[in-house]
Amino acid sequence: MTSTKKTLLNFWEDQMKQSHTSSNYFFRKSPSHYHMMLLVMSAYKENKKLSVEELKTKLFKTSRPKSALIITEACEKGFFRLEKTSTDQRIKNIMPSESFINEFNDYLTTLKNISY
Repeated sequence: MTSTKKTLLNFWEDQMKQSHTSSNYFFRKSPSHYHMMLLVMSAYKENKKLSVEELKTKLFKTSRPKSALIITEACEKGFFRLEKTSTDQRIKNIMPSESFINEFNDYLTTLKNISY
């Protein structure tokens, strides 16, 4: 094994050592948090708009109030941002922040380089 490769165990241990304010920690708090991250990033990568209401509906086995709390916290921490639509100001689309997009891409790159 080369020194640039990490084992899955080393990767997990490194993730857990990171600051509790990082996206790595926040989106691994629960399956709902992780699912939300994947839904938002999937919509972003596919250039699709994802409204807050659609996101709440798509989250598997998560109540709407709980979904709203997670969204609010993710926005407060700077991982997501809300955009009002031009056609209906009541509808807000959820977008990943630039810094979170960079962290997510780094995460995917690291995952690709993990050895078993």
